[in-house]
Amino acid sequence: MPRKLEVVSNDRQPEPHRKNITPEEKLRMFRSVASGLLTEAQGTWAEIWDELMGTVTNGAMVLPDAAQGPKCGWGEFLEKLWLLKHYLDYTKKFVEGKA
Repeated sequence: MPRKLEVVSNDRQPEPHRKNITPEEKLRMFRSVASGLLTEAQGTWAEIWDELMGTVTNGAMVLPDAAQGPKCGWGEFLEKLWLLKHYLDYTKKFVEGKA
């Protein structure tokens, strides 16, 4: 059954069934979203780093085996890099209030 949508403006009082969100709840939700985004970014970074294990030592020295490329192949590796960029860009916009 279709639901009727209602436009709500800031100049009228909320209806009784609507719940006002306290600043504390807003901050909790903000932290939860930011945490989720950063967790995904960290997971993606870990996957990227895992692809380089055995070809890079301590992030400083590239070994001769690196010429073979990442274990997962360049396509998937570059996709993971793009995901990491996406997570970090969105998190930055979210934290700045632009998302």
